[in-house]
Amino acid sequence: MRLIYTFMWWLALPLVLGRLWWRGRKEPGYRRHWNERLGLYGQRAANDGPLTIWVHAVSVGETRASEPLVDALLKRYPQARIVLTCMTPTGRATGKSVFGKHGARVVQSYLPYDMPSLVGRFIAHFHPAVCILMETEVWPNLIAQCNRQNVPVALANARLSERSLRRGQRFGGLMRDAAQGISVVAAQTEADAARIRSLGVSNVGVTGSIKFDVVVPQAALDTGAQLRRQFGPRPVFLCASTREGEEGMILDAFTRARTALPPDVLLLIVPRHPQRFDEVETMIAERGLSVLRRSSLSAPGADVPPETAVVLGDSMGEMFAYYTACDLAFIGGSLQPLGGQNLIEPAALGKPILVGEHTFNFAQATEDCLQEGGAVRVSSADALIAEAARLLGDDAARQDMGQRALVFANRHRGATARTLDLLPPLA
Repeated sequence: MRLIYTFMWWLALPLVLGRLWWRGRKEPGYRRHWNERLGLYGQRAANDGPLTIWVHAVSVGETRASEPLVDALLKRYPQARIVLTCMTPTGRATGKSVFGKHGARVVQSYLPYDMPSLVGRFIAHFHPAVCILMETEVWPNLIAQCNRQNVPVALANARLSERSLRRGQRFGGLMRDAAQGISVVAAQTEADAARIRSLGVSNVGVTGSIKFDVVVPQAALDTGAQLRRQFGPRPVFLCASTREGEEGMILDAFTRARTALPPDVLLLIVPRHPQRFDEVETMIAERGLSVLRRSSLSAPGADVPPETAVVLGDSMGEMFAYYTACDLAFIGGSLQPLGGQNLIEPAALGKPILVGEHTFNFAQATEDCLQEGGAVRVSSADALIAEAARLLGDDAARQDMGQRALVFANRHRGATARTLDLLPPLA
């Protein structure tokens, strides 16, 4: 099966590279560092020390989630460096923002395409002592090459939904062989652990989610406070990490329910993907709503005019700041069957949270927060705006809900230390 899989990769490679170049029209980052995707590198890095730890975080969410683990690894192994791989320009930009504090001790690279020779060149160049895959990243040839070259593979902060399990099972022996090549798994929940064991992984521990251990940077809190001053005393309803198909639904429901909402409410929309910023701005304007882009607030003394109905969050790496600046947060990707995004960040800031019906990407965390009373589930965009109107009009209920969200977040801390204890010793 893996031979067939590899052959399919070779056949698809010209199309994959063509798509990479095509995507670079809107996101130039896809055209940069393309050599790394083929396992091609220059001279070895000047900080090539005695111990290299390879951490793979596919994109923005996984990169942010890896921060507590990367920080802890660098503290435990002061002679080590981290090679952080990702697959998207936004993930790489997030890595630069989050890990710039570590200087040369964190080296970034794109993950090579999952072909034996390409992964082999990566391993030969960086000589990792261990490969740590974040969350759901299981690549058959990557794992096989690590096994061949005696590089232990760990899956950290692991989650596997029923949907993903069924998808993996369709590939039969390919995914089972890959899973059995993983040395150790640190699963988020017992349910995740059971599904992972069903693939044949024997060494699985339950550690909880590392995302609960993320420390909010002071710079993000300061930026959020500055944004709040620019927004003024108006109630701010944040729709965070919205996905295609959701913004139109939300804007239509918002327009229909304006009389039920506080008259001075400010809607803050932050699309998950930056290539959609212009598209969403057009949607807002087409509905006759006055819109201001967050980037225009960077100028000294810039404030949001009182007639502005919507602020478009057109920046990257500022989600903590947006959460800080809002009164109520909706987590995108959950009105459509996309699985939802991470609600731990707003919970850690004590913000009341709204989610849609589709939260299978973060099922356990979402259910726990709902049971704690820190979040409310809604069935539609109209129900979302109705619940937002209720909470924005009831300070006591909103503050109580935010406090419950904070209690939920604090109760689940400690996964990073438990994950470190599971990892193989490196020195």
